This record gives sequence, C-alpha cells and structure tokens, in this order.
Amino acid sequence: MLYIPEGFAHGFQVTSESADFLYKCTDFYDPQDEGGILWNDPEVGVVWPIAEAALSKKDAALPLLSAVSREDLPRVV
Repeated sequence: MLYIPEGFAHGFQVTSESADFLYKCTDFYDPQDEGGILWNDPEVGVVWPIAEAALSKKDAALPLLSAVSREDLPRVV
C-alpha cells in the first residue's frame, strides 16, 4: 500500500512481468481533475530503472514541468 497525498505528483515503473495498481480517491473521480508531467522530464531528475517505458497515449503526451503554468499546478488547502 502506498499513500499519495492529494495533489502530489507520483509515478512508478513496473520491472516485473505484471503488476496491479489500484487507486482509492478522496472524492468521486473526475477526469477534469487529472493532470501530470512527462515521466522522464530531465528537470525532475528521477533515475528510472528502465530507459524505454511503455506508456499510454495520454501519458506520452504530458508536458514538461516547466511548461505547466503556476495556475494549473495543484493547490492543496
């Protein structure tokens, strides 16, 4: 189990043949609330164990963190 605070960027890479990852949200799911940044953004500096990731079209199209306006970043109250 992994707790991810609301508005906190997170990502993971599966290094086994398969994995199950289930989300439990703090409120009803709303696709309008989704956001993200590109998984391998060099400014973020994550060293991933696998250099070539299999991504969904949605995740592959995410912007670099520097391209996200301050107004579009999550606000935790």
